[in-house]
Amino acid sequence: MGPEGSRDPRRTLRILIGDEQGRRVPSAATLGRWLKTIAPARARGTVSIALVSDARVRALNRRYRGVDRVTDVLSFSAHPGPAAPRHQKRPGSAERRVTALGDIVIARGMARRQAREAGHSEPTEWRVLALHGLLHLLGYDHERDDGRMRRAENRLRRKGGLPGGLIDRAGPA
Repeated sequence: MGPEGSRDPRRTLRILIGDEQGRRVPSAATLGRWLKTIAPARARGTVSIALVSDARVRALNRRYRGVDRVTDVLSFSAHPGPAAPRHQKRPGSAERRVTALGDIVIARGMARRQAREAGHSEPTEWRVLALHGLLHLLGYDHERDDGRMRRAENRLRRKGGLPGGLIDRAGPA
């Protein structure tokens, strides 16, 4: 079997992108391809990215983090802590399993404002935020890791041609 036919879904990164209603976002068509090209090799499984309203992100932030304000990006891991990702059987197949890595939620209004402030396009800002969210799904935590996430974000954003990373905007650690 050739390389295309031998792909193991647990060894690849799959990106699904939608809005609050789960509809495709045509302007985000290249986001998933870009994220897959710059993601660390250990990023395997399915990541869902939702581009939603600021109000929706504020509600999620309040519910899951106890912070009653909008934020630019939230990440929800499919597996708590350092445990291995959970595997889900794909419907109709007892043999193939899909690894759920987690969900990334991006606030569209905040992304638009931050893009304007940074002097780049909204899709570029989505890339900045999606990369940051993916690193959180992979277990990085810039508030507790002595700069490990900052270094990874900087390396990957350079690889992906981004002008700057989200952590660097916040200033020195």
